[in-house]
Amino acid sequence: MKTLTVYKKSLLLFVFLGITGVALAQDTWDENAATTWLNKKEWKNGLKLDLHSSVNKVVFAEQYHKNQAAWDKAFAFLRDSDLTKLKPGRYPIDETNVYAIITEAPSKEFENSAWESHRNYIDLQHVIKGQETIGVAPVSKATVTKPYSEANDSANYNAEGQYYIATPDIFFLFFPGDAHRPNIKVAGYDVVKKIVIKIKVAG
Repeated sequence: MKTLTVYKKSLLLFVFLGITGVALAQDTWDENAATTWLNKKEWKNGLKLDLHSSVNKVVFAEQYHKNQAAWDKAFAFLRDSDLTKLKPGRYPIDETNVYAIITEAPSKEFENSAWESHRNYIDLQHVIKGQETIGVAPVSKATVTKPYSEANDSANYNAEGQYYIATPDIFFLFFPGDAHRPNIKVAGYDVVKKIVIKIKVAG
């Protein structure tokens, strides 16, 4: 009888550890797990835009699952709004957790653009009309030219990075570890309409 009781306790402990292990596994992301999750596209919930290939999949998976409600609201705004008709300005989505800024302005010559990064908010950047070039580089390999400002949630850098063309069928995500250099002019596109959705970083 005592042996049976010990067996039951051992079985319960094994089941508990197994459940705990699964729970922990869901909070731990590597490249394969993040890619599998990303490719299922459940996070899109009907969003037609594609995620740019430069985005850090692991960090995206981690941040999304830490703060899914905020991300779902951001994607719903992107999916459900007629962005072509929204006027430039700031649009609240989830109080200070998520908000959007729409601009319609001339893009910049390369030498007038700047590398930047943010600590408190993740940038979701999407060109609504037109095209622009955006540079991407790791903050860890960039040289600070203007120290981080809490008031502006930004720092500036010199960096060597990869440059991509932002078009209306894709969006970019820039996390605290990503320096980015947006708003660079593409020939033939003088004025660009763009949305930047700010999503609070989950600790």
